[in-house]
Amino acid sequence: MKPLVRNASLSGYVELSRSLGIDPRALLRQVGLDPVGLTMQDRWISGAAVIRLLELSAAAAHREDFGLLLAERRRFSNLGPISLVLREETDVRSALAFLLRYEHMYNEMLHNRLSEADGLATLKLGLELTGPVAARQAVELAVGAFHQLLREFLGARWQPLTVCFTHPAPADPASHRRFFGPVVEFDQEFNGIVFYSGDLDVPNAMSDPLLHTYARQYFESIAVSRDTSEADRVRELIGALLPTGRCSVEQVAASLGVDRRTVHRHLAASGETFSSLLNATRMELAQQLVANPRRSLTDVSGLLGFSAPSAFSRWFRERFGCSAREWRARQASDACPE
Repeated sequence: MKPLVRNASLSGYVELSRSLGIDPRALLRQVGLDPVGLTMQDRWISGAAVIRLLELSAAAAHREDFGLLLAERRRFSNLGPISLVLREETDVRSALAFLLRYEHMYNEMLHNRLSEADGLATLKLGLELTGPVAARQAVELAVGAFHQLLREFLGARWQPLTVCFTHPAPADPASHRRFFGPVVEFDQEFNGIVFYSGDLDVPNAMSDPLLHTYARQYFESIAVSRDTSEADRVRELIGALLPTGRCSVEQVAASLGVDRRTVHRHLAASGETFSSLLNATRMELAQQLVANPRRSLTDVSGLLGFSAPSAFSRWFRERFGCSAREWRARQASDACPE
């Protein structure tokens, strides 16, 4: 299936679009993205759809710097759980190495590389594209986001030696000069940032040595392999979509940037069906949620995507052989010491 990105890649998109006088909801629907689901930062969506959205938005707003304006709104938290580790890394080198190692945890389209030679460090940014598609805005968003990240570590006055783009210069490069300084160059051989290698050894002022090991251990416990299976992708999307009440194979397919038949075909290859994954995910979540006495069963019903508590009650009894209330009581009884 096509590479995915986290919803957080579009953080600030709605606000930026409205400030430029364009309708973000209409543009999101045009590329097959759910405007409501965009608020779920950890949900995965089609990377190809995001690239097309950025190009359409730039054209609608008549702003060649749309991707760059979006990059200005980037924050550490947009990276998700990995941001907790980056804040505690000892220096810029270890933070960048960690970020590049786990880039698939926040954007499967990114393929970045850091190299050093003759006292210079070069961060080259690549995007996995399917065919010759326009991706100027996505490239500038990615380069701008990394520039913002480096400034978080090195200070607001830090400036790279060169910021490179393979595409031509915009008609008006004022925003690029303001954002990167006079070092931005176009029609270059790669997209990326060149700076002094010594910058990599600058200590991270945000780091707390006591939290460094803990942050790493926490992240390693939730990290997923770059070789995540298609079934794992669908399972994760089901978990994210269930509370919205719109968990269907069509919604999952839209998030993956494919049609429903493709989803069914990939799942069949691994011996699964959409229904089997839906039920397995629901059962796993149901056990966690019902066991928590602080959650009402009505709330649990909604979080599992049921339209009414009665439907949840019937489903639960069919799967567990008793009512949710009885199951909760048994769990509480088993947890009590004799």
